[in-house]
Amino acid sequence: MTVTIRRARSDDADFLVDLVRHEDVEPYLAPVRAKGRDEMLEAIARSDSDPEAFGVFLIEVEGERAGTMGFERSNARSRIANLGGLAVHPDFRGANVADTAARLFQRHLFDALGYHRVQMEIYGFNERAMRHAERAGFTREGVRRKAYWRNDEWVDGVLYGLVSEDLDATG
Repeated sequence: MTVTIRRARSDDADFLVDLVRHEDVEPYLAPVRAKGRDEMLEAIARSDSDPEAFGVFLIEVEGERAGTMGFERSNARSRIANLGGLAVHPDFRGANVADTAARLFQRHLFDALGYHRVQMEIYGFNERAMRHAERAGFTREGVRRKAYWRNDEWVDGVLYGLVSEDLDATG
């Protein structure tokens, strides 16, 4: 199975909107993410116009749209990117698509864009995403207790980080 990633294009917007609104995906994503077609097109345009600071990426399996992920520069001087919005369509789960795509994404951010650190925050109830983060090489760095109002309750935010040396050490 071949997993690839690429920047999203405007013709991907409908797929992306359907994916982030999917009943098995939406509860796990931050509510501030683009969810409408116009918002998605704006995010894609921003990804094209400022590719070193912001990105909306598409995950493909054998050339078929399978998921998404993104990043935003949080600190230019220290070369830190915040990752977010990883979502794999339920039809493609269980085949290590997310893990493979995450490793490709890490290499792109470190090697092509020159980031030193990538980090993300995962809702404390999203055990599947936390297992994925650890399989993809991230280090659990801490917890923001009851930091977010989500699904009608306060939930923790679990912090993960990865620095370029971590990838260098594992090859």
